[in-house]
Amino acid sequence: MNTSVAQTNEGWTGQLTPYLWGAGAEGVLRPFAGAPSLTVSKSFSDILGDLDAAFFATGLARKNQFVLLGDISHSSTSSDGSIPPGLPAEGDFTQSSVTVAAGQRVVANDDLTVDLLGGVRWWHVNGRASAPLVGLAASAKENFVDPILVGRVNLRLSSRWRLLAYGDFGGFDIGSKTTYQLAVTFNYGLGANTYLSGGYRYLFVDYEDSGTKFEGSVSGPIFGYTWRF
Repeated sequence: MNTSVAQTNEGWTGQLTPYLWGAGAEGVLRPFAGAPSLTVSKSFSDILGDLDAAFFATGLARKNQFVLLGDISHSSTSSDGSIPPGLPAEGDFTQSSVTVAAGQRVVANDDLTVDLLGGVRWWHVNGRASAPLVGLAASAKENFVDPILVGRVNLRLSSRWRLLAYGDFGGFDIGSKTTYQLAVTFNYGLGANTYLSGGYRYLFVDYEDSGTKFEGSVSGPIFGYTWRF
């Protein structure tokens, strides 16, 4: 297999993928020091019943070996949980993130492409937790930015099937303590410029500042439609 980078003078190309994320969630939200911490562990079916709004989309643009990548994720839920020592609690949580990264296509041929990028992920977190039985309630709103390192591999499996693997890692105590994401999808070509995809995505963040803490993960199957142009 030839793994050299092709030296061509191409114009801009791109792709856009709106997708569904059947995600479950686990985590802890503490609005500030001394406030009740809401612990949540929910499957996708649980979250679907609590879901207020959701939107997910990703895109990629490339000119020669220069690559730009973007992803938008937004969800808002209202849910029940618990606070220590197991008292019932309730809360609502809104999470929005925008990931932007740029870098180089270091391997490019018909069978395999490999992209190495660096960028940032901007977070907006708005949460409320309350324990009616003990009369406690608190809320918090946080915005922060994480630097991230990104790797992306696209492998041809057959004339119609491709495997896409994506991973990023960041935070480094600049925004959050740690954040990372992994996603793998199988993509089926419907035509020259359209694909259907299905796979799995996992996203984790651990953020703490001045007593406000959010540590949690969102994971589950993803299904998308890609248009290349």
